[in-house]
Amino acid sequence: MTTGQKIPTQAPLRSLDQRMEALRRANAVRVERARLKRELKAGDVSAREVLTRPPEYLMTAKVFDVLLSLPKFGRVKATRCLNQCRISQSKTVGGLSERQRDELVALLGAR
Repeated sequence: MTTGQKIPTQAPLRSLDQRMEALRRANAVRVERARLKRELKAGDVSAREVLTRPPEYLMTAKVFDVLLSLPKFGRVKATRCLNQCRISQSKTVGGLSERQRDELVALLGAR
């Protein structure tokens, strides 16, 4: 074999129980995120609170999606808000730096 060739790799096989458990966890996360988005839209929960102390199920969610679930926030306002705080649209809630989190919370508090 030459050194330039790559050997195709395959993900390890998972048992049916492992796949079903992963599916259960993924569904639970989706349900919790949907509930939180409804609460944000209704104003029952504040975005400042959620971004300051995000629940575990929200850590892998995109900040952009969280902003879109806020009342009176559309794609343009959410994009403008992220640009002002120098945050990428693909950034996750768990991936925010302290500076980014503080700037975003301060900006949302001013609105």
